[in-house]
Amino acid sequence: HLLFYGHYDVQPVDPLDEWLTPPFSPTVRDDNLFARGASDDKGQTFIHVKAVEALLATTGALPVNVKFIVEGEEESGGKTIGTYVPAHADKLRADVCLVSDTGILSPDQPVITYGLRGMWYGEITVTGPATDLHSGLYGGTVHNANQALAELLAQLHTADGRVAVPGFYDLVAELSPAERAELDKLPYREAELLRETGVPQPYGEPGYNVVERIGARPTLEINGMWGGFIGEGAKTVIPSKAHAKLSCRLVPDQDPARIGQLVRDYLHQLAPATVTVEVRDLHQGVAFVAPIDGPAIRAAARAYAQSFGVEPLFMRGGGGIPIVSILDSVLDAPVVLMGFGLPDDNLHAPNEKFYLPNFYRGIATSVAYLRELTIA
Repeated sequence: HLLFYGHYDVQPVDPLDEWLTPPFSPTVRDDNLFARGASDDKGQTFIHVKAVEALLATTGALPVNVKFIVEGEEESGGKTIGTYVPAHADKLRADVCLVSDTGILSPDQPVITYGLRGMWYGEITVTGPATDLHSGLYGGTVHNANQALAELLAQLHTADGRVAVPGFYDLVAELSPAERAELDKLPYREAELLRETGVPQPYGEPGYNVVERIGARPTLEINGMWGGFIGEGAKTVIPSKAHAKLSCRLVPDQDPARIGQLVRDYLHQLAPATVTVEVRDLHQGVAFVAPIDGPAIRAAARAYAQSFGVEPLFMRGGGGIPIVSILDSVLDAPVVLMGFGLPDDNLHAPNEKFYLPNFYRGIATSVAYLRELTIA
């Protein structure tokens, strides 16, 4: 039995005015299909539907039994799926689980993602005065919530880019020499990072290259900050509240709840007596790593080689997919991540796209994988 997983929900389309065509009116330009969800994850899910359809149309049967589970909450943390899978484990039971919600390096170089980072996501609220105050009447007498928040956030990292939260790295294992050598085969270097992001210089934890930082090391990012008056014109207020959203990308053995508590404790320790600080958990997920020499992954490698004409490389993904650790722990079956998206597909951004030649190669790869599983 093979269980396919995909999701049909998508990220918000903001900023809408940066889309060249309407995000929910799929448009083909230069061999790319532009639409929200084209690559993440409707297009990739549809690959396997078409593969099953093609096999049934041409042979009248499938090499293995196939099940599909497609959800609508992946982008918001996948809360329902976390209870649905355990409750219906007998119905979903499979020998292999296949997830296509990742990508490849280039149109001609497939890659198997064998690991994903976990997540703790939270929101900080700093409260100073009970209400917004006139800065002329009260400036210099109360702690501005925006200022207090900025002071706290500035202490979350050391000057060289390490996370400063005490205990954050306690359970983080170093990469083995063999795994480091495997990751070093990836042709992704600082030059590619600079080209893709437009930043003048890389930044991050010293002692690790960009591939290792992206997939094999934990991080803490400030995702958003707001507070006070941000409208047009001038309004001289001292804000009562200031907010920030934080995300921690985690690696195996880092428990999201524990990391969230470490962040909370550290911020409370740093907080001055002039304000109060609240840290609220929003969602979390556990990291995942699979052995790259397992039969299900080796079958995927053979399938990629057949449809792309080259052997796939192996990498750890920097993001997370909530369902993966759930399938891994509840169904106790190998989980294979077989993606077809490209680095420039604009996931979570305006003008998301899916390269159509890879869509068709994806169908061929899925067909080959179903056949390869019979000899795995």
